[in-house]
Amino acid sequence: MDVMREQNSFSKAREADVGEASQDCIIVYDPDREHGDSLEAVLRFLGYNLLAVFSLEQLAKQLVQNPGLLTVIITGDQPEVEQQRVIQVLSSEAPDILPVVLYALPSEGDQPLLLKYPPNWVVVKLPLTHAAFSTALQRVAAHSQQNKQQDKGQRRPTHLFRSLIGRSPAIQRIRHEIEQVGPTDANVLILGESGTGKEVVARNLHYHSKRHNKAFVPINCGAIPRDLLESELFGHEKGAFTGALTVREGRFSMAAGGTLFLDEIGEMPMDMQVKLLRVLEERVFERVGGNKRIKADVRIVAATNCDLEQMVTEGSFREDLFYRLEVFPISLPSLRDRAEDLPLLISQLNERLEYEKQCSVGFSPNAILALSHYHWPGNVRELANLIERLAIQYPNGLVQAQDLPGKYRPNVAGSAKDDLQLEFFTEQNNQAQTAASNSSIQMPRISPDGLDMKSYVSEIEMNLISQALEETGGVVAHAAKLLGLRRTTLTEKMRKYGLQRPQSAAVQD
Repeated sequence: MDVMREQNSFSKAREADVGEASQDCIIVYDPDREHGDSLEAVLRFLGYNLLAVFSLEQLAKQLVQNPGLLTVIITGDQPEVEQQRVIQVLSSEAPDILPVVLYALPSEGDQPLLLKYPPNWVVVKLPLTHAAFSTALQRVAAHSQQNKQQDKGQRRPTHLFRSLIGRSPAIQRIRHEIEQVGPTDANVLILGESGTGKEVVARNLHYHSKRHNKAFVPINCGAIPRDLLESELFGHEKGAFTGALTVREGRFSMAAGGTLFLDEIGEMPMDMQVKLLRVLEERVFERVGGNKRIKADVRIVAATNCDLEQMVTEGSFREDLFYRLEVFPISLPSLRDRAEDLPLLISQLNERLEYEKQCSVGFSPNAILALSHYHWPGNVRELANLIERLAIQYPNGLVQAQDLPGKYRPNVAGSAKDDLQLEFFTEQNNQAQTAASNSSIQMPRISPDGLDMKSYVSEIEMNLISQALEETGGVVAHAAKLLGLRRTTLTEKMRKYGLQRPQSAAVQD
C-alpha cells in the first residue's frame, strides 16, 4: 500500500476534510492479520481512533460494544461467500453505518475480484491516496450526521421494527412466554407457518436474555448446501479441504456468549443432526479438519414450519434431537387467526416504509375489513409485501377496498355482524393510525361554510352506541365490552344522548 508516502499531506489536511468524524471509532476488518496491522498502524499514526479485528466473530462483538461507531473499513480481496458473511454481520449488528471497502486493482493478467457488496457502500481503490480516502470519510461523516439529525426528529430505531405487534390473545400469550423463558438459557423451539415472524420472536428472546449484549447469529439450515453446512456451523481449519486457504470461524464461534438461531431446522440433513446433537449434549465442537475441542457457549433457538413430531415418526428427524430442542416450545399463530391485529400491523409496517423509503399508504375501514377476510397464506411477510406494493401504486394515498388486488377483495357487505366488525376495525385502525403520526387517516372534508365538529363527533358516537346495543340485544355490559368502554361510562353516554335499551334486556343486565 502506498499510503505511507502521502501521510504528511494527509495528516495536515485531515481536520478540515473530516471535521468531527475523527471523534468516532473506526473498525478495520481484515482477515490477513499482517495486512490489517499495517493498515491500522498507518491510520492510527494519522490520529484516527481505530480498532483492528481479524475475524467475523471479533467484528460482531465490537459492533455491539461500539454503538458510536463511525464506519467499518473492509479489505475487498475476499471471496464472494466471505463478502456475504460480512454483509450479514453488518446488516444485523450495525445497519445504520456506511462501510468503506478498500479494493486493490488487479495487476495485468490477474483475475479481478467481483465485489458483491451493496451498491451504496463506499469503495476506495488501492493504492490509497489522501484525496480518495478523505472523500470517502466525508461521505461517511455526512451519512452519520444525517442519521443523528433524523434520530432527533421522526426517525425510529431499527429495533422497533422487530417488536411483536398486536393485542390479540395469541400475541399476548407469546409475549408472556418470551418473558418467562427469555432470561434462562433453555433451548427454545419456535413453531409456525412461513412468514409468521419466527425470527422476530428469536430476536426478542435474545433481547430478553442475559446474553443480550453479545451476538445474535442466525443461520438458515435449508439455504446452505449440505456439504457446506458443517463448515458454516463449526468453521474449518486451513487446508481442511480444497479452497480452505485460511482458518474460518463458524457460526458457533461467532455466537460465543450470545444466541445462535437455527432457522428451518427441519431441513437439516440427518448426518448434521447427529453432529448438532453431540454439540448440544457435550457443549464442545471441533472445526472441520481440526481436533481442538472448542467450548460452545451459546444459547440455541431453533425454528421450523415443519411438523417435527410427524418427521420423527417418519424417521426423517432424530427423536433425541427433537427433545433436546423442544425444551420450551413457542407456537406462532397464523395471521388469519389474529385478524384483529391487522390495523396495528399495517401501522407498524407503514412506519417501516417511512423509515426506509420515506413513503407510506393509508387504508380505509372497508379496505381493512376486506383484508381481514383474506386467508393470508404468506402471513405477515405477505402483508408487508402488499403494503409496499400499494405504497408504490398509491404513494401517501388512501387505499379503498376496490383498489386492492383482486384476491384481496372478497364480498364483505351485507350482515349486521359485518357492519359491526367494520366499526371495530375502524376503531382499531384509527387508534393505530393516531399512534403513527405519519400515517394517513380518512377524515371528513370540511366545506367552505365550516363544520360543527362537536355535533359531527356526537352523531358518530350515538351511531356506534346504537349499533352496539342492537347487536347485543340491549345488554349494556356486553355493549360496553364491544365498544371498549366501562359499563358506567356507556351508561352516562346513553343518558347524555337519551338512548334507551329494550326492557327485555334489563333482566339480563
